[in-house]
Amino acid sequence: MFLLNYLIIITPLDFQIKLNELHIKIAFSKEYILKLPEDHKFPINKYRLIPETLLKEGTISSSDIFAPGKADLSSIELTHTSEYVSKLINQELTGREIRKIGFPQTGELIERELIIVQGTITGSKYAIESGISFNTAGGTHHAYANSGEGFCVLNDVAVAANYLLHHEFVSRILIVDLDVHQGNGTARIFENTPEVFTFSMHGRDNYPLRKDKSDLDIPLPTGTTGESYLNILYDRLPMLISSFHPEIIFYISGVDVLESDRWGRLSLSREECLERDRFVFESAYRNSIPIMVAMGGGYSKNIDDIIEAHCNTFRAGIQQFL
Repeated sequence: MFLLNYLIIITPLDFQIKLNELHIKIAFSKEYILKLPEDHKFPINKYRLIPETLLKEGTISSSDIFAPGKADLSSIELTHTSEYVSKLINQELTGREIRKIGFPQTGELIERELIIVQGTITGSKYAIESGISFNTAGGTHHAYANSGEGFCVLNDVAVAANYLLHHEFVSRILIVDLDVHQGNGTARIFENTPEVFTFSMHGRDNYPLRKDKSDLDIPLPTGTTGESYLNILYDRLPMLISSFHPEIIFYISGVDVLESDRWGRLSLSREECLERDRFVFESAYRNSIPIMVAMGGGYSKNIDDIIEAHCNTFRAGIQQFL
């Protein structure tokens, strides 16, 4: 439990630090900002604007940011097949496979994906040390072990989760996926892994049309209000934590739940999205569970809506843990 009077944090993983020495670690690399055609529908500039905004307003400092290197292929292949990894590295994806992913096949893309994955791996270890960590990208939950789709090439959260299990950092992991799109790749990867519990609240009528089975799926009808959404989360998340007893949470904090999102089909306001984040962080903190945060998606027409909602996630997490 967290003992504020004694300025220490004690978790089920038996780590402890002084709160006044706590440093939030945030993964960012300039390679996250992939060069895309001007008319591309993915808002790639958010990866530049999120850290710029947080630095400018003083929510974070430059010392909080770390630049991850590239993940080792041995770490990647704890989750992804060697055949798929080889095709990526050698840029041998077929035209159909490239179209499913939605990004052009380039060496820069593969380097970017390896760096994003390492950001989540390293971030998860920082979270175990200090309670919370963030990746300014990631949450690429549509990537399967042997394929990618939906702007997802490698499944960073799945790779990091398997890395922690393989190296015995933890034995039970909860993935809380609140992106509006179901984490189909993550669900499939962990369908026979009892050490990982996959929880997805997503749009019922949204991409992917064919859903895989998470350990707990909550499909929400089009137009679900923020009040209804939050009431479901208030009910289900505490039950999961109390029954599964996770030793770390991976939180995919997509902001495509916003009413302004082009493809989200839900009706959350920015404040309700922030309340969602606050509740997830409070739940982790109250139960002394480290939490690693990956951004997930967001496709509002006004990029300011995307940036502000993503930055709210950082603000909420930092406020809770500091």
